[in-house]
Amino acid sequence: MKVVILCGGLGTRLREETEFRPKPMVPVGNRPILWHIMKTYAHYGHKDFILCLGYKGEVIKDYFLNYKWNTSDVQFNLGATPKVKFLTNHNEEDWSVTMVDTGAETMTGGRIKRVLPYIDSDTFLATYGDGVTDSNINASIEFHKQHGQLATLTAVQLAARFGDVVVDGTRVAAFKEKTKDYSQFINGGFFVFNKRIGEYLTDDSTVLEQEPLTRLASEGQVHAYQHKGFWQCMDTYREQQLLDKMYTTGHAPWKTW
Repeated sequence: MKVVILCGGLGTRLREETEFRPKPMVPVGNRPILWHIMKTYAHYGHKDFILCLGYKGEVIKDYFLNYKWNTSDVQFNLGATPKVKFLTNHNEEDWSVTMVDTGAETMTGGRIKRVLPYIDSDTFLATYGDGVTDSNINASIEFHKQHGQLATLTAVQLAARFGDVVVDGTRVAAFKEKTKDYSQFINGGFFVFNKRIGEYLTDDSTVLEQEPLTRLASEGQVHAYQHKGFWQCMDTYREQQLLDKMYTTGHAPWKTW
């Protein structure tokens, strides 16, 4: 199943890092957070990726163009005809990575709409390029198949820095603005979509989290796969440092591979 990852935003709240690279390329340990997200999906057998590029998308293109170079130990034999020998292998040789320039100013819904022509199945996965989780991706897909509606989001529990997801059973009934209280559930950003979601995405200015999801919820078309395990986004430098420390000290709950 294809995995759409939104990689085009400016990441203004992480300006310490994103002045020079897009947020999905900000490192956690010795790899970009984008790599961690892709490894999670690959662990569940989903290795066909579509990256929605925008701000500094060329950095992401260069990373994957030179993937073996970027991830391997290397030996040089210098001389008139220099030779390069890669000393280590990687486990990502069966990945397919499609990189699509979806525009510097395009909003989240518009980015998804732009890549729909590259999706050849009724159902696809989608997420943002700045969050990690130990949620079971395949379980969310099975849940999506069971309820049979257009959208599934993974709902996670966290203090309400973000807007609340109001859940009625498993159906998403509404979305609320963030409050000062602790939220029961928030949108964790790991989605399963029917391709018909394109009918709710009008143009480049469409913000997925606003009119499209609100309208879908009002129609009973969004259900929440409830995950009570680990989830963490990387919106700020403090959060980047938190994830980096967790990974480098061997305490990264999202590392399921």
